[in-house]
Amino acid sequence: MRRAAAGGEVRQPVYTRLMRLTRFLPTRLLGSSGFAAVGRRVFPRGDAALQRLTGGRLSLTAAAGMPLLMLETTGRRTGELRVTPLTYATLGADFLVAGSNWGQEHQPAWALNLVAKPEAVVGVHGKRIPVTARQLDGAERADAWALLLEVWPAYDAYVRRIHETSDREILVFRLERG
Repeated sequence: MRRAAAGGEVRQPVYTRLMRLTRFLPTRLLGSSGFAAVGRRVFPRGDAALQRLTGGRLSLTAAAGMPLLMLETTGRRTGELRVTPLTYATLGADFLVAGSNWGQEHQPAWALNLVAKPEAVVGVHGKRIPVTARQLDGAERADAWALLLEVWPAYDAYVRRIHETSDREILVFRLERG
């Protein structure tokens, strides 16, 4: 289980830090289009199901050694609640997320939802935390990107793959606690 440090910062448990998938598999494999094609079908569905069944205590992503949050956004077209499992990094008490969409050519719906309506809720370890999303750019984005790469080094491979077919930039958000 994660423990909150002073100021509400979420820390990874020891077992998670020791089991990092990125320590065993090369970044080249993790960032490949084949891994992404399988991952985008398996991880979100599996994580959502395990999170529901265990009250936010278990997920495939966490078992692979990476932090997971459930992001609740409001659909920009429908106004309906949308829940998306995402890997994240922390910056103080806030969460950093990247709209990589597994290296696909288009922006993920959840990122466009945050652009349209930045108020959201983060579910982490069974707790619901109101947040406001702020899209990062410039030096602030670069600093956040470095932290996100520590969690998932394959993000850089996603950028290369995206730039083969489009000029899309991966959106990076800081989810600030409300």
